[in-house]
Amino acid sequence: MPIVVIGGHSRSVGKTSVVAGLISALPDFHWTALKITQYGHGICSANGEACDCATADHAWAVSEERKRDGESDTSRFLVAGAEHSWWVRTEQGRLAEAMPRVRQILSGTQNVIIESNSVLRFVKPDLYLTVLDPQTADFKTSAQTFLDRADAVILHTTDNSQGPAWERVSLKPVANRPVFTIRLPEYVSPEIIEFVRKHLRQPSSL
Repeated sequence: MPIVVIGGHSRSVGKTSVVAGLISALPDFHWTALKITQYGHGICSANGEACDCATADHAWAVSEERKRDGESDTSRFLVAGAEHSWWVRTEQGRLAEAMPRVRQILSGTQNVIIESNSVLRFVKPDLYLTVLDPQTADFKTSAQTFLDRADAVILHTTDNSQGPAWERVSLKPVANRPVFTIRLPEYVSPEIIEFVRKHLRQPSSL
């Protein structure tokens, strides 16, 4: 069961768009897609308002997406062609409690693509791609922690000659990794698609 993990250093850098783009470009992989969200202390809210990630009475929740209206991230995965799409929500730091259910979902699936950084604590994927946007200053701790495990970098191109907006972050862990540049509105290039296809050959370890 090949597993691809798509991470990134912050919200709104295009992780969901990369996942959807790969699903659409590689329909023969019959993807099962998961989005993992950890909530708490407002980290899931882009504008400080309450989000709909938190569950009222549980530390975690896992739900299968059924809608194909494209309004939610997991719905976008279905629209792109995923055979199944799941949303995993946990309190910050409690993903371990949801992993038995996640492993149950993954068992028997053909190919899996997961939007998350933190899942790397529990899964050894066949391929981990990290999305970096030099114009976004925030750099998650989880993204820094797992940066050295990235097999390749998907890098937003920028016309800003002043360097990246993030501070005190070293990219030395990925200095020798392939870097694929993207320019919006495209999030997935033919080179990225070929890279993913070529690397999905070895079994992963859960």
